[in-house]
Amino acid sequence: MPDVKHFDEADVLAAVEQLFWRRGSAATGIQDVVAATGLSRSSLYNAFGGKDALYAAAARRYLEHRSRPMFDQLAADGRGLAAVRAFFEKLLRLRLSGEYAGWGCMMANANTESPPDAVRTVLSEHHAVLRDSLATALNVAQGNGELRPGTEVEDAAELLTLLAYAINLRSRSGATRAQLKAAVSAALTALAA
Repeated sequence: MPDVKHFDEADVLAAVEQLFWRRGSAATGIQDVVAATGLSRSSLYNAFGGKDALYAAAARRYLEHRSRPMFDQLAADGRGLAAVRAFFEKLLRLRLSGEYAGWGCMMANANTESPPDAVRTVLSEHHAVLRDSLATALNVAQGNGELRPGTEVEDAAELLTLLAYAINLRSRSGATRAQLKAAVSAALTALAA
């Protein structure tokens, strides 16, 4: 008779996502996952595979439930540089206040480790979606005459993507809102016409 699951995989994955997000993969052992979920190792392995597969599933969940909605909102905003400013304001709010303050971004955190290939795939997708969303907003800004003449939108989008990762990392180590906001202001001022 097959083993009947007595747990909700989505709830378990949400708990695991928070565990990897807060602590990272290297500092999280399978026993930590067992303690956080209340499941046995065998139940975890049967449902998700090993630790690397579980980490990849948690990273995918983070991308789909936390990052992508924010990136999609940026791409659909239609206000050009105002949309980019609003994106960074929201990012600062998320990183510096509330329940997850000081945790940074799971994707930025994972970039500091040596993630397994399945997680690298999610990281590459995260980077591309963020960069493309910023490029969409910057194309609107360029069409509105808001960007400095000669600005290469793709290069500027890459620069702002890297700035977002830096904000996520620095927010974990105690950077102040004023410090991070100054960096955003400097970057946007350099792009503005």
